[in-house]
Amino acid sequence: MQELIKKAGILIEALPYIRKFAGTTVVIKYGGNAMVNDELKNSVMEDITLLKFIGLNPIVVHGGGPDISKALADKGVKSRFINGLRYTDKITMETAQQVLIGKTNKEIVSLLNTKGGRAVGISGIDGSFIICEKSHTEVNGEEVELGYVGDIVRIKPCMLNLLTNDQYIPVVAPIGTDEDGNSYNINADTVAAAVASAVNAEKLILLTDVEGVKDADGNIVYEADEYDIHKMIADGVISGGMIPKVTGCLDAINSGVRGVHIIDGRIPHCLLLEIFTKSGIGTLIKSEHY
Repeated sequence: MQELIKKAGILIEALPYIRKFAGTTVVIKYGGNAMVNDELKNSVMEDITLLKFIGLNPIVVHGGGPDISKALADKGVKSRFINGLRYTDKITMETAQQVLIGKTNKEIVSLLNTKGGRAVGISGIDGSFIICEKSHTEVNGEEVELGYVGDIVRIKPCMLNLLTNDQYIPVVAPIGTDEDGNSYNINADTVAAAVASAVNAEKLILLTDVEGVKDADGNIVYEADEYDIHKMIADGVISGGMIPKVTGCLDAINSGVRGVHIIDGRIPHCLLLEIFTKSGIGTLIKSEHY
């Protein structure tokens, strides 16, 4: 009986958050260990399905870098990176498209559907809803092109809105197209942030392999605003690969997303723990309107 009462208490704790976020859109960037560990896969898909059933509108954006690298290796093609970004020639682009749209995306859709969800897999090519242009990076002060890697020009949210309003869960592969119909690979974090902005999402949630943003003493920072993040960067508390992640979060905040969460996808049911408990488990970067 005590165990049942404890479970009831958990539901009661979640009630104000369910009431607050019902009808809102939540964009989830799905990646890291949560994509490769079967137990975590099932946990995340159960969380996403439950979010839909209790009145939120989840949109999933996924990565797939390791799968692309493996597929290229199987073809005898060596992956090449410039400033941490994958150089994408024609064969790499074709492989990325096959893997992200034909394999990874459909596996996620299938798993969500087995949990009772109504998932639909799409990419930015469908309805030309992600329009992009060729991306470049800088090496030793010179501009270097990355092949078929895209920077987002605009998002057309109509298809996403139609799906979410009709009880579906969109699952987005990070492939876009330019005005001439050429396909481009796009960073999944970038796509998730742009999609969240385009659909006026309440939340953008990044599933990562870290616990969240940490302070100078190594403790998780559970809440921060734009000032806090800039100060931690200036003080060297946030460094390395976390800098582009948090600056991407700030871009989303400045584009209208009310809150961005960086959470540890290695924790079972991490989405429910972050959204429906008082303290959460990761870092919430919030806008002034949160």
